[in-house]
Amino acid sequence: MLVDQRRDEILEVVQSKGFASLHDLSSGVEASESTIRRDLEYLENLGQVRRTRGGAAYVGEALTGFDDRRSLAATEKQKISRATADLIGRQETIILDGGTTTLEVAKHLAGKSLQVVTNSLPIVNHLVSVADVELVFLGGYVYPKTGVTLGELTIEALKKVHARRLIMSVGGITERGLFNTNSLLAQTERQMIESVDEVIVVSDSSKFGHSEMAHLGPLNLVSKMVVDSGITEEWRIRIQDHGIELVIAE
Repeated sequence: MLVDQRRDEILEVVQSKGFASLHDLSSGVEASESTIRRDLEYLENLGQVRRTRGGAAYVGEALTGFDDRRSLAATEKQKISRATADLIGRQETIILDGGTTTLEVAKHLAGKSLQVVTNSLPIVNHLVSVADVELVFLGGYVYPKTGVTLGELTIEALKKVHARRLIMSVGGITERGLFNTNSLLAQTERQMIESVDEVIVVSDSSKFGHSEMAHLGPLNLVSKMVVDSGITEEWRIRIQDHGIELVIAE
């Protein structure tokens, strides 16, 4: 088992129970107690758990539910989604990452005769009735509340796909690069990046300067960023200095 996957499983167990003992975690993920202690130390440094004698208690935040996230920065997401859809030409093959902003992008794709690959059930539910979109859904473990498929099955399916562009959202952007809220999500997105010629990140300006649990990769993975007009001048310069084309959605 990969380190990030093991830590995600540990976090899910602690989150679901509120508290989990070292013995239970060791048995559940088939790792030694010394390994579990190191993982718990890592998760504690991220503010997700609090280590206690003999185990750990959950103190962090779960991956926010899809409906909860849709209301965050709603106006900005609408502007970003329209500007992003304008970048996509007719008859392209694109990958749409699961997220509330990418769902809004999907709503502006009618009439482009596209092939759309996605791991998002909300995006599938919207595009399945759009006549000129050929839809490919990536199967796998469906993460609760978000309707997004993640993990090994999704990654293996992505290895058989090649697309012109990936449209993806992130949980945070710093000088270190791109971040997201879940390690399994980040693993899946890394494979999406491997499967395309161009990466377009869609993000409202509140994400800049903030990291999340899982480091996705450096900024130079990105070809274009579509953001709202709230981005600071400092960040405009930083993004452009990395050779990324910056699109401001007015």
